[in-house]
Amino acid sequence: SVAHTEGLNGTPNEVKLKYLADNDFKDLKGEELKDAISKRIQEKEDDLVGDMSSQGTTPRRLTDLIGSLCDLTSGSGDKGTPVILVQGYFDNFTTDK
Repeated sequence: SVAHTEGLNGTPNEVKLKYLADNDFKDLKGEELKDAISKRIQEKEDDLVGDMSSQGTTPRRLTDLIGSLCDLTSGSGDKGTPVILVQGYFDNFTTDK
């Protein structure tokens, strides 16, 4: 189990970028595509259950997703697995850095 604070309780509410690019914005390219996807992300509903743009995203708890990432990064099941620091997991595609 991942050690975590209360802020990691819950499930993601995200759209699938590939779905948007392949379906909703299939005629766009480059900056125009990036801008259209960014706008869709910023305007998305608070609950995407049943929305095709979220289909295929993994409906698991955030702690399970981060735990899987750590497991893949560290080498599944290795004795003496190191502490894994995950950064940028919640970076938003629409936020400039």
